Amino acid sequence: MDRPPPFIPDTAVAEARAVDKLYGDSTSASGVAALQGVSLSVQAGEFVALVGRSGCGKTTLLNLLGGMDTPTRGAIWLAGQPTALLSDSELTRLRRGAVGFVFQFFNLLPTLSVQENVELPLLLQGELALAAVRRRAREVLQAVGLAERAADYPHRLSGGQMQRVALARAVVHRPRLIVADEPTGNLDTTSADQVLALLRGLCTDQHTAIVMATHSPEAAAIADRVVRLRDGRIVAGHGDGAGDGPP
Repeated sequence: MDRPPPFIPDTAVAEARAVDKLYGDSTSASGVAALQGVSLSVQAGEFVALVGRSGCGKTTLLNLLGGMDTPTRGAIWLAGQPTALLSDSELTRLRRGAVGFVFQFFNLLPTLSVQENVELPLLLQGELALAAVRRRAREVLQAVGLAERAADYPHRLSGGQMQRVALARAVVHRPRLIVADEPTGNLDTTSADQVLALLRGLCTDQHTAIVMATHSPEAAAIADRVVRLRDGRIVAGHGDGAGDGPP
């Protein structure tokens, strides 16, 4: 495997450098080039929205930046580390500490209470005593306005409440990067606004970097920078964090 180019220390939390992602045999009719020559740098405290039609590569890019997948060619840097040089266990450890994930369909565990769902990332890290884990989970639930629902199970919550629990779970371990895939896609307008306000606050107050894939112009409008993809390529929005606010 080719060695990635050297990392230049700055405030970049996640970076893709000339990344291709191919599925199947790209030379045959069944092969798919999901990303082609994509470079994108996300800075600490920056909110980046990825927009484009379904199938343009948004989710693939999110998975690469969050360390959930590896590129076919090119390099991914996460929290200052080249993911290609990490073992599976090292990458898992880095991802658990540095990244929080928010999904369109919430992905809460139905057999766990709200409190237990939020505690899970901290328990997986195994770095805090149980009392500290419970205390931090309660604090985060309070911050998203759901402390009184801690003992409930997900099926008793509305969609907006479930997404706020999912957001609490994503941030409880204080990650440097939040990866959000259509976080408002299943929500009504009021709930979507609440979730977006919480995400915006993380950037402003905690200097958390956020990369969000969305089809919603309203969601994209709160980002610092909008990156538009088409057929696996970036066609608008700078890859280096230089600017380009919402259209």
